[in-house]
This record gives sequence, structure tokens and C-alpha cells, in this order.
Amino acid sequence: MTYDKNNIFAKILRGEIPCKKIYEDEYVLAFHDINPQKKIHALVIPKGEYVNLDDFSSKATEKEIAGLIKGIGIVAKKLDVSQAGYRSLVNVGENGGQEVPHLHFHIFGGEKVGKMVT
Repeated sequence: MTYDKNNIFAKILRGEIPCKKIYEDEYVLAFHDINPQKKIHALVIPKGEYVNLDDFSSKATEKEIAGLIKGIGIVAKKLDVSQAGYRSLVNVGENGGQEVPHLHFHIFGGEKVGKMVT
């Protein structure tokens, strides 16, 4: 699958669309979801052009992989959901429910998240 440089997250990364930023470093950008599904709903995206987790896991550098995982942990702490618990979720492809063709992790928290799949 070819990366679409005009997807909404690419535009956010370029500063063409604003976001409510939570955290940013050289590897990731994290921001609040504009349509939250839980009390706390954030997105953590890599800065590289990766369509999904499969694309990322096969092409990203070790530093990018470590940066993304560390970024998720940093964001959970910044959102103050680490102690009570949170869910980190990534959707892959159409059947997995992926809506934006740029790898992104959802962080849900601030309340009981519920069952994994209903």
C-alpha cells in the first residue's frame, strides 16, 4: 500500500491542520482525538510515513520503533492514566477498522474502558 501524503495526519504533521497537542518529540506527535470515544482519547502517531503497523514494523528503524513505544508511555503518564489503567489500541486495514491511512495508536482512559470486542 502506498502512503497517501494528503491524509489528515500527514496534514497535521505538516502544520496544515491544527491539533490539541499533548506531546511531541523527534519520533512522535500525540494529540487529543477530535471525536473522543472515552473521557480521555488521545492519538499517538509516528512522524514517519507509515500506512499501518505492518508497514511500520517492516520499514521503521529501531530508533523509530523505540521512540513510538516510549512515546505511548510518556503520553499515558502526561494524561495521568498510567496508575488507574488505560487501553492502547491500533487498528490495521479496513477489516480492522482503520480510518486514516497513517499508523496511529489510540489511548483510551479516564474511566473503565470496557470489553475488548463486543
